[in-house]
Amino acid sequence: MAACTFDMLFTYVHAGWEGSASDSRILREVLLSDNTNFLIPQGGQYYVVDSGYPNEPGFLAPYRTVRYHLSEFRQNRQMRRRE
Repeated sequence: MAACTFDMLFTYVHAGWEGSASDSRILREVLLSDNTNFLIPQGGQYYVVDSGYPNEPGFLAPYRTVRYHLSEFRQNRQMRRRE
């Protein structure tokens, strides 16, 4: 698991898991462990994560069945219910 800024600078890396471990399991271990220096978002802050992570306070994951394209958001179009 790795966290980086919008400037693509790594701020946190948690290595050592086998390839078959799920993203949500690794995140749960990092959040519950006392000896990690992972910063948990406070207030209106959040991490943008991929669809393998859970959607919970502080973590914003996309819907698994929705495709997001930047060109769609540049046009003035109606938003779908899930958006």
